[in-house]
Amino acid sequence: MTQQKVLVTGTAGFIGFHLARLLLAEGFQVRGYDGMTDYYDVALKQHRHSILLENPNFSATEGMLEDQAKFDAFADEFQPDVIVHLAAQAGVRYSLENPRAYLDSNVIGTFNVMEAARRLKVKHLLMASTSSVYGSNDEMPFVETEKADAQLTIYAATKKANESMGHSYAHLWNLPTTMFRFFTVYGPWGRPDLALYKFVDAILENRPIDIYNHGDMYRDFTYVDDLVRAIRLLIDTVPERPANRNDVPEWDSLSAAAPFRIVNIGNSDKVRLLDFVEAIEVSLGKKAKRNYMEMQKGDVPATWANADLLHKLTGYRPQTDFRDGIERFVTWYRDYTKK
Repeated sequence: MTQQKVLVTGTAGFIGFHLARLLLAEGFQVRGYDGMTDYYDVALKQHRHSILLENPNFSATEGMLEDQAKFDAFADEFQPDVIVHLAAQAGVRYSLENPRAYLDSNVIGTFNVMEAARRLKVKHLLMASTSSVYGSNDEMPFVETEKADAQLTIYAATKKANESMGHSYAHLWNLPTTMFRFFTVYGPWGRPDLALYKFVDAILENRPIDIYNHGDMYRDFTYVDDLVRAIRLLIDTVPERPANRNDVPEWDSLSAAAPFRIVNIGNSDKVRLLDFVEAIEVSLGKKAKRNYMEMQKGDVPATWANADLLHKLTGYRPQTDFRDGIERFVTWYRDYTKK
């Protein structure tokens, strides 16, 4: 059997690293593409890549997605069967400071990935979206079939644009495309700008932690190993254009006009932020100095995924308890930072 070739963008990033490691463990040939931007510590990204490079079935190219000529040459040389596009300018709060970075990376960069997928006629294009696209929706848990037209940040807007762009390419070029919406991913090798990393770092250094909306916030925390397992299973779940719209069951987000589907990947468990903080304190054996603050602009009080579609498609549900996930993160963090 021919070794399946998967191109993954963002392999030096948090989720891309974990996905590439899983795919390599299962015998895939993986080629990574990453911009190595300095949005956070590049040394952490380099460390992730160095681990992946220990596997002979992995190689990587550094480059920006906006550089279409470079990305095209990279993709053409590899000739992937599947593309998983995870690279993006991440972070809801940073999008208030530098919105242009999100347009460059998330819109222009994603367009370049889609163009390569179209030209190379890949079997399946999978692209990351976010729970943030649900915006001001307040009916929870969030379901893929509900409208999501009221994004609250430029980050969320660029991700919703990706979903619309993906649908149009799936329709025009019969390009099987799956978009997945992530819900507050956490775990070892996580980004330093994510709440768990920031909280652990601050508590150990006796600095106060900022708790927005006075702690009255809820998140659907998804452990990274669960997330990438779901992506791995979705790679094999290739959407097909329905013969007619009546062929699409009500529970499925499959488009009636294209081989295109949107899938939530979340734990389906709404966790109160203060309970999350208390679990960190228990894991560290140390109390946090809490700085209660107002809700930050563009933020939402709660996210909560309905993951029934993922389960129906793959038979899988993320289910790591947040307390266990925090323990694993803290173990990794102490080892990595020597704190």
